[in-house]
Amino acid sequence: MPASRFVDQLNVQIGNELAAHNQYLACAIHYDALTMPQMAAFFYGQALEERDHAMMMVQYLLDSDADVSIPAIEAPEGSFADVVAPVALALEQEKRVTEQINGLLRIAREESDFASEQFMQWFIKEQVEEVATMSDLLAVVSRNTDDLEDIEEYVAREQAGEGEDPTAPRVAGA
Repeated sequence: MPASRFVDQLNVQIGNELAAHNQYLACAIHYDALTMPQMAAFFYGQALEERDHAMMMVQYLLDSDADVSIPAIEAPEGSFADVVAPVALALEQEKRVTEQINGLLRIAREESDFASEQFMQWFIKEQVEEVATMSDLLAVVSRNTDDLEDIEEYVAREQAGEGEDPTAPRVAGA
């Protein structure tokens, strides 16, 4: 069974991942309302990824015979000033999640919880990719605020073709 300190914090992280899901949903809706289908689809996909991350954590706790506790989450920010604001918010969110994931790994190491440390390795790799993706997207959106078609073309070109990661942890309920 994982260390109790790790279990407690992983349950908190489940809430953080579900909050990220809701925030990406709000971003997707913003872009959908602007008739930017590529950006909307990108953020709908990001929302599903965040939900899956939460459910991977749920599955790990279930597999480890640890208690699962789904915490309450705050409502997402749903009003954005322009096309840049949701991406800027997403980048800050990914940086915050990276810190949270690093904290979970730190707890696992401090507790000599080797299974939990190994479980967190995939999330470390995932966060590097997420921050890079949002950084690149923010650069493109920031320099193309007057040309939404260029933004849409970039997303269609750069975000297409990502397949499933066979090294990803199992998703509860999948």
